[in-house]
Amino acid sequence: MKLNTFLKTMTALVLGATLAHSALAAEVKLGLAAALTGPAAKYGVAIKNGFTLAAEEINAKGGVNGNKLLLVIEDEQGKKEDAINAFKKLIFQDKALLVFGPTLSNSAFAADPIANAAKVVAFGTSNTADGITAMGPFTFRNSVMEADVLPVTTRAAVKHFGIKKVAVIYGNDDAFTKSGYDVFKATLAEQKIPVTTTESYAKGDVDFKAQLTKIKASNPDAIVCSCLTEEAANIILQTRTLGMKQPFIGGNGLNSPKLFEIAKGAGDGTIMGSPWSAENMTPANKAFMAAYKAKFNTEPDQFAAQAYDAMYIVAAALKNVKLTNALPADRIALRNALPGVKIAGATGNFAFRKAPAAGGKEVGYDAQQEAIVNIAEGGKFVLMK
Repeated sequence: MKLNTFLKTMTALVLGATLAHSALAAEVKLGLAAALTGPAAKYGVAIKNGFTLAAEEINAKGGVNGNKLLLVIEDEQGKKEDAINAFKKLIFQDKALLVFGPTLSNSAFAADPIANAAKVVAFGTSNTADGITAMGPFTFRNSVMEADVLPVTTRAAVKHFGIKKVAVIYGNDDAFTKSGYDVFKATLAEQKIPVTTTESYAKGDVDFKAQLTKIKASNPDAIVCSCLTEEAANIILQTRTLGMKQPFIGGNGLNSPKLFEIAKGAGDGTIMGSPWSAENMTPANKAFMAAYKAKFNTEPDQFAAQAYDAMYIVAAALKNVKLTNALPADRIALRNALPGVKIAGATGNFAFRKAPAAGGKEVGYDAQQEAIVNIAEGGKFVLMK
């Protein structure tokens, strides 16, 4: 063999090997818009941790079809404008295959239309307000809707405490808390539970004594609270300073260790519905909780668990997608693969279901999961017996 021919052959072999290695080591960019600062960071940091843990586990096992998952993270601070900007950056500048987030339903209503217009999946892991997945066919979520959870929670609370009448308090300027209130209102009417008074507050309020004084005067058996964690904890504390002993009933916005950091033992007796419980002793959940605590030196919460499962859901879909590096086509292929995914994750058995029709408009997919009802005892949520 002539020297030139030999060198050309060796160059071709080396180049081929390099390209093969590059294909095996290719990175799949997945965007995450989460509230890492600001009041919603109590959810967003746990969400980021859940995604990070899952991505590291998947990559340690060889990735997906030989491709490594690369999480590109933007802080959207729990604000609409920041969520919009985060989505734009992740979609158009970072060229993410998919975008997880944002953290709050308020922000999702602002940012998800951008993803749908760009034909990129917006995958919510903490958005439970009604109407999220009605925004378009590229909107998915594995966070269980309040409409699925709150009727089960209310029924369990009524039975447990022998409740005959309730008062209601909710945040009137947040999509999540307003949607939760609407569900509670319909649920209480359907279950024929009288409401003694309905009070509201605005985001950022810290003094709830005026509302709670009216609630106290109405003498309810329990207080229904459609609130985010920090407001709920302060409301619970302030009821106790007014000598009120009624239990609270809430949704997954209460499912955070922050509730007990603020309210301490005053939160005991609170009943909360969620798709996840630390007391769920399935192998998948036990493994998740152990790995999370080992990595972050803290206990996980529902929002970390849902983020962790979401990464595994997307990884399962990617196994059925032959990536071409043609971004529009790959984004659509991933979207088409997601509805068929079923996993047994930290939050239990999961599948998607198509969202209810929205006046002829194309819709996305909601979570199909069972609600778990928890009660606060000794400064933590435990499964209701």
